[in-house]
This record gives sequence, structure tokens and C-alpha cells, in this order.
Amino acid sequence: MRTATSIMQWIVRIAGITLIVLGTLFWLGRALSLIPVHMAVGLVLVLAMLALAGIAARAGVRGGLVALTVIWALVVLVLGVTQMRILPGSAHWVVRVLHLLVGLGALRLAEVVANAVRGRAEQGPAGMVRERAGAA
Repeated sequence: MRTATSIMQWIVRIAGITLIVLGTLFWLGRALSLIPVHMAVGLVLVLAMLALAGIAARAGVRGGLVALTVIWALVVLVLGVTQMRILPGSAHWVVRVLHLLVGLGALRLAEVVANAVRGRAEQGPAGMVRERAGAA
């Protein structure tokens, strides 16, 4: 479970950096032809978040955190796909800022979930901390 968590966490991190760079270019009016790439990488981020939520559920992480992760991933997906149709015109900057904040929140939430999975992995079935190999 630890390896899968690390892989998903790194996918989220790499996707997040890519999305931030592309999003910044779009805000500057550059590379608009890469919007489909931005959307595809966003989908990868959403799928990695959902995978982390599944791993977390299996590891026994609090149900509320798992549910929040699933809901947040779906919000990222829906907002990303519908963004251009929400508040068109001069007020669209509000949607852009919201899109950025929801995306940054997704990156942070993925880190929290991955750390929660690792924390559960260090505990035994009764919540007792496992002894690490080589510990006195």
C-alpha cells in the first residue's frame, strides 16, 4: 500500500506542477492551444486523487477524509470541464480564481490523504504503533 500511495502522490505532484505552469501560461494569454493538454492532465490528477481515496479507504483512514477526497476530486472535474461556461464576460476572472483555489486545495488534500495512509500503515490493527525494524 505504501508504494501505491507514493506513486499516486508523485502523480498528483507532477500533474499539479504541470497544471500550474499551463494555467499560468493561459492567464498570460499564451499557449491556449494546450488547453486540451491541461484538461487531460487535470483528469490524471482527478484519477490519482480517486485512487488515493480508494487506498485510504482500504487502509482504514477516517471515512470523512475519504469522502471529502472523492467529492473534491469530482468538484475539480466538474469545475474544470464547465469553467468556460460559468460567468462568461468580465466577471469570468472570479471563476478562474475559484478554479485555481480548488486545484490548489486538491493538491493539498492529496498530500493530507497520503500522509494519513502512511500514518495508518505505521499502526497495528488496534491502533498500536508498530515497532520499526531495527528499533531497540
